[in-house]
Amino acid sequence: MTECGSAPRLTGSPGHRRAARKMTQEELARTVNYSPSTVAMVETGARKPPPDFWERVDVALDTGGAFARMLARLGSPQWMREWEANERQATVLRSFEPIVVPGLLQTAAYARALFRSVGLFDEPEVEQRAEARLARQAVLTGERPPQLVAVLDEHVLRCPVGGPVVMREQLLRLVKVATAHTRVRLHIVPASVGAYPGVAGAFVLAPLPTGEDVVYLDDQLKGQVIDHTGGVLAVRSAWESIQGEALPLQQSIDLLTEVAKSWS
Repeated sequence: MTECGSAPRLTGSPGHRRAARKMTQEELARTVNYSPSTVAMVETGARKPPPDFWERVDVALDTGGAFARMLARLGSPQWMREWEANERQATVLRSFEPIVVPGLLQTAAYARALFRSVGLFDEPEVEQRAEARLARQAVLTGERPPQLVAVLDEHVLRCPVGGPVVMREQLLRLVKVATAHTRVRLHIVPASVGAYPGVAGAFVLAPLPTGEDVVYLDDQLKGQVIDHTGGVLAVRSAWESIQGEALPLQQSIDLLTEVAKSWS
């Protein structure tokens, strides 16, 4: 695994990678055993890829598994719609991130740097995806915004996304949000903790007005929304353990400020 948990870079979008192999959509469709229309819609982001789609494409295009790791993790605009609907309804968002700053708290420069690092998007696509990510942040400033409780691993603060200037701006943004936004609480799990339940990966736990809880799980293979009792209970238990390892609010802000200065 490369620095900050990123996958190997690829050049170009999925369609460009296919074209570089001199393969048409119809030929790729036959190879992966999906219809040409499915291939076309997935490449343009018009539909969610089937569960094993990127794994099959990786084999067909000999990518070393990069599409499955990175595109599935980032998801397409269609793929995220189910979760975004839950975000808008939630009364509380309990978010844990061990690798990167949560999307709801990212600066524009940080978001662009993340999308560029994937190596699959041209600049217009990077800009489009970054704008869409920042637009989601409106959920925190609406008429009835949810409370956001975000816990980050200290690794997130020290992972060089976009370089020192981008990192300093991003961490200062976190400090500002944590001190000025009454409905956002931010906590850091210090590196001294060692292994803890958060090593299993990122998630968001969201109680809905209906009384149900839903969870968004995000790992290197796929993003998924779960609402079945067993899965929700397991994530809720992990959340409680992770919170127990995190620093209190003021100590977390102090650490954020200290690390932000180190990016000067």
